[in-house]
Amino acid sequence: MEESCCAVVVAAGESARMGLGVSKQLLLLRGMPVIAHTLRAFELTGPISRVVLVCRRQDIPEMERCVSAHSFRKVSAVVPGGETRQQSVRAGVLAAGDAAFLAIHDGARALVTPLEIRKVVEDAFAHGASALAVPVKDTLKVIGPDGMVRATPDRATLWAVQTPQVFRREEYLAALEAAGRAGADYTDDCQLIERVGGSVHLCQGSYSNMKITTQEDLLLAELLLKKREAVSL
Repeated sequence: MEESCCAVVVAAGESARMGLGVSKQLLLLRGMPVIAHTLRAFELTGPISRVVLVCRRQDIPEMERCVSAHSFRKVSAVVPGGETRQQSVRAGVLAAGDAAFLAIHDGARALVTPLEIRKVVEDAFAHGASALAVPVKDTLKVIGPDGMVRATPDRATLWAVQTPQVFRREEYLAALEAAGRAGADYTDDCQLIERVGGSVHLCQGSYSNMKITTQEDLLLAELLLKKREAVSL
């Protein structure tokens, strides 16, 4: 039987580091809201059967207008998030229906491509859980509370995890409930699975799959998209 995958796109943050007083997902990027670029990538990805969009309650009308304006037919629900990212993901997962797999994605990663989404979803079908990631470029240091270096991890073993992160629905729900019972709250969904003894395979993504957090990030995303559009002409 063919596996099914529902995307949960989380866009419920306060966008405080953007410093503009509005949701960063509604800012324009190459003439379209940031969130529209994100949703379009999932709309064009075959293995994604439907999409649940999670946002701040006050942003729901604007998000729904965006979905309608761009005819995103895979978006089946727009739901309010919670006080933390984990709570927001939970709200989206509960609205996701009975898809076998969940692809959880940060709405601010607007440069993700349909090819990257397809790769990580198919990798999850093969391994049970998968996340896009890239090898770190810099040498990293572990420091103590006094700011002094304590250790230098081997860079060859270090990867920077991105999204989408894709999991079997039942395993993710069990891990989410376990975290709730323990009073744990994570900003990375892989940690939920790791905490209950699960394994996550990493699927190599691209460095352009950046998270738009600051105004400088928005400018860089503009340049990367402009370059991508020029190459496709």
